[in-house]
Amino acid sequence: MLKADLLIHSAGQLLTLAGGRQAGKSLGELGLIEDGAIAIEGEHIVAAGPTKALAQEVEAGEVVDAAGRVVMPGFVDPHTHLIWAGDRAHEFEQRLAGVPYLDILKQGGGILYTVEQTRRASLERLIDGGRQRLQRMLALGTTTVEAKTGYGLELESELRMLQAILMLDDEGPWDLVPTLLAGHAIPPEYKADPDGYVELVCNRMLPEVERWWLEHSGGRALPFVDVFCEEGAFGLAQSERMLRAAAGLGFPRKVHADEFEALGGSSLAAELGAVSVDHLVATTEADMRALGKSGTVAVSLPATPFGLGQTNYTPAGRLLQAGATLALATDLNPGTAPGESMQFVLALACRYLKLTPAEAIAAATINAAAAVGLEHDRGSLEPGKLADALILDVDDYRQLGYCFGGNLVRQVYKRGRLVVERA
Repeated sequence: MLKADLLIHSAGQLLTLAGGRQAGKSLGELGLIEDGAIAIEGEHIVAAGPTKALAQEVEAGEVVDAAGRVVMPGFVDPHTHLIWAGDRAHEFEQRLAGVPYLDILKQGGGILYTVEQTRRASLERLIDGGRQRLQRMLALGTTTVEAKTGYGLELESELRMLQAILMLDDEGPWDLVPTLLAGHAIPPEYKADPDGYVELVCNRMLPEVERWWLEHSGGRALPFVDVFCEEGAFGLAQSERMLRAAAGLGFPRKVHADEFEALGGSSLAAELGAVSVDHLVATTEADMRALGKSGTVAVSLPATPFGLGQTNYTPAGRLLQAGATLALATDLNPGTAPGESMQFVLALACRYLKLTPAEAIAAATINAAAAVGLEHDRGSLEPGKLADALILDVDDYRQLGYCFGGNLVRQVYKRGRLVVERA
């Protein structure tokens, strides 16, 4: 008899997502077990299968009846700008009046406006804002969140943002995956010398962050280093220089690319072994083929073109045809995508990326975990994985994607512990 702390049984549909990342046309394999159950010991799943079998094999201290509802992995959000101060509601009005986002950026708005607000914010203010967002995300079913810096663009502010991420991760119950995004934009003091800022990032900021991290992170692995390779941000050569400097210090890499213009950032990400490349709206066929041949995860952020009122979205079908591993994320940020719901992202992906609900769920769980290098311990419900699980208030997984604007999550289990319960 297998001993367990918790047995969740009688799931009308248990979505295990077992078997690892799903590349190309394999996307959407849910590992669905009707009338399924999972057994949890401590923080981990120890068994998953039909309720009848587990009821005979498992002796559990606590038993929860899912009563025919959907049970699935917690969402992993692999691209957020979680930490910031202020808001950009005034820019929303500008965009409604027809001012393009890149024009707002050139006028000192956009990212640079948030940089100004964030540089002035205390650590406590940054933590409080991040905590409120995380609490809402958790209630919506997101159990692991990638969190970027990038609104400091100077060493002191970037370190303060990293400190906020570490402290929120310690606070839990969520898990945060930190990313240094010093290469987010050219700060105002370097407007006339962008290459000088690139030199600063490579020769001072990255080494200083490495030293600070080893002293303050409590033994955590180095954070990701991300770069925004885009018109109005950093060119291909500048992006490559920062990514290679990061690689030389042992940082894992991520890349923003192809949001507005295709500069070759996706192929660069694949060439340099970046864990993911994100946005991918203007991606070329050559870049898609490069991603299909690589282990770099293609992360689509459909809330961003939606937030900008644009009609172009990630060409998901062509990426899958090329063999790429596709993931979904919110791009939570104060300017273009101030939304915290992965459920809404799934609804957008079904309508504008033309994914099926099954494909969208896989892209938001096991493939999203791969996009932050964590597919080995989360993103699916199978023995050995963390017990990050959701019980939905529906009996058919296709309600995800079909429904939008509400919250289908009834209960959230994080590392085997019930952390959200909605009546």
